[in-house]
Amino acid sequence: MIVTILLAGLCILGVAFTTVLVKTAARRRELRPTAESIGLGAVTNFFDTLGIGSFAPTTAWIKFRALVPDAFIPATLNTGHALPTIVQSAIFLVLLGVHVDPWLLGSCIAASVAGALLGAPLVIRAPVPIVRLVVGIALLVAALLFALRNLELMPEGGLAQSLGTPEFAIAVSVHFLLGALMAFGIGLYAPSLILLSLLGLDPRLAFPIMASACAYLMPMTGFRFARAERIDFRIVIGIALGGIPAVPAAAFVVKEMPMVALRWCVVAVVLFASFLLLRSASKSGPPDTGGSP
Repeated sequence: MIVTILLAGLCILGVAFTTVLVKTAARRRELRPTAESIGLGAVTNFFDTLGIGSFAPTTAWIKFRALVPDAFIPATLNTGHALPTIVQSAIFLVLLGVHVDPWLLGSCIAASVAGALLGAPLVIRAPVPIVRLVVGIALLVAALLFALRNLELMPEGGLAQSLGTPEFAIAVSVHFLLGALMAFGIGLYAPSLILLSLLGLDPRLAFPIMASACAYLMPMTGFRFARAERIDFRIVIGIALGGIPAVPAAAFVVKEMPMVALRWCVVAVVLFASFLLLRSASKSGPPDTGGSP
């Protein structure tokens, strides 16, 4: 029952978000996506579905190529990856959702959305050096998590489909915090997977929780980000257009990839991008709020 309700909610949210996205982009005359952003969306969402994650690689590429000002990065991530993540959530819910405790699934989603709605206004008003600092630190954490996974130091998790009362409360509380951090461009997938595995949940069942939490919170924050000045819809729409078909391709077509080598490449790229952002945050200068990158 909960899976059916969540799938219906994703459809409604996806249509509403697409409508707002297109209308706002048309009003700003930014409906034409760039070829580079389409390719970026395809690659990052393809590997996101396979477990690499999309926020850290996207941030790194945006920084390298100076596609948008640094202050635009959180809005770009949350709005650009929203629709592909909705597709990803639907796939994981159909494949694995019926095996997850519905109360845990629904509560983690609700907590993440509540946290993100709290975090989005803070991001929009935050000084640019603060945004750079937070995103730079987030990339360091992401690189650490990638390295730990490659070194097989991540928790293996258990076989449980549900959690006891104390563990349930911890999971919901932490997902509220993770939702708030998502608004700053800090990916939820890796910390959510680690948390749920440590609490004893079957790691496979973390995927519908992670994907659905992001699929609901990203459009909800995206409505707020779409009204802000710190966003370039040409990049956002490109990421969405490239990412939507890449998700089912990764989920149903690709069976095997050299994931360890790919994660080490991501570690190197993400560390360098983090260095650039933290260096920019430490320098004094005029605010980077909306001009050319």
